[in-house]
Amino acid sequence: MSSSSGSEWLAVAAHPTPELAARFARLALGHVTREYPNKLDHVLEAPEDLRAPRALHPIFFGSFDWHSCVHGHWLLARIYRRFPRLDAAADIRALLDAQLTAAKVAGELAYLARPATRGFERPYGWAWALMLAGELLRHASAEGRRWAQALAPLGAEFVRRLAGYLPLATYPVRAGVHSNSAFALLLARDYARAAGDTALGELVAQTAQRWYAADRGYGAWEPSQDEFLSPALTEAALMHEVLSEREFRRWFASFLPDAAAGAPAALFSPAIVSDRSDGKIAHLDGLNLARAWCWRLIVADLSPSDPLRLRAERAIAEHLASALEHVAGDYMGEHWLASFALLALDPQSA
Repeated sequence: MSSSSGSEWLAVAAHPTPELAARFARLALGHVTREYPNKLDHVLEAPEDLRAPRALHPIFFGSFDWHSCVHGHWLLARIYRRFPRLDAAADIRALLDAQLTAAKVAGELAYLARPATRGFERPYGWAWALMLAGELLRHASAEGRRWAQALAPLGAEFVRRLAGYLPLATYPVRAGVHSNSAFALLLARDYARAAGDTALGELVAQTAQRWYAADRGYGAWEPSQDEFLSPALTEAALMHEVLSEREFRRWFASFLPDAAAGAPAALFSPAIVSDRSDGKIAHLDGLNLARAWCWRLIVADLSPSDPLRLRAERAIAEHLASALEHVAGDYMGEHWLASFALLALDPQSA
């Protein structure tokens, strides 16, 4: 995207306006069924297992990798619900009608039934699949209910997997990439809310407190060169979701005791992205969007006069300004960044 068009995106950055939603939708429509290039997460157990992405995954074969295709579908479903009068709505409806069918969901489940898939896309892809399922449950339209019903068995499978895995996970993964545990729990919590799944919601809350409740004085030595999540802020956003307001304020004051003074400074300053054609370095645009999303969740209950709120709101604006104009332009970012932009601009699912 050119710098001139970038300024147009920044002008509507406070919320996902119809103009911005339309741009995001067109990006996703352009890649969710684009099969190549493709980076498979696939274990070969025999020669016949060497197959093309579309043969392995009837729904989520596009967008460079499985999880990006899942959250590309989430973006389209979210925009369809939030902006039903967009010109792109008819194309979104046609795409989801074609992809979210019982037969294709059965194909995705058949892949998951292979013995080698126990850790397939754990936990990032699991969480995004639940996020998609939860988004569809919020649709009031007849087609939305149809899509939700079709996808429900896949959502149920990932609930089952998550419920089996979390008690075994003695430690969280704190890396700022796909393996991050807090991010997965945040998205699973969103699904539990939409589905009315109190058991999953309680499991997420209990696990979050088991992993993170004792954290104090987080150093926040970030970012690393290829992170797209802030380990510190993602954890804090999760704890904001599972603790009461009073409990969270007490926990956060110990976790990042100098935040109101703007420290650690790295959490308030956008990361530098030196080469957006490098898929790993391009992750840093996602980090800037993810930080904006997390800060918006964290400060939601703070008073307008709270010094942390004022600093965080400035950080949100600066992080969005650094990343929004780069959501499109190179496929290494284009196949996924709009989803994180939508999270940052529209952080609440309801």
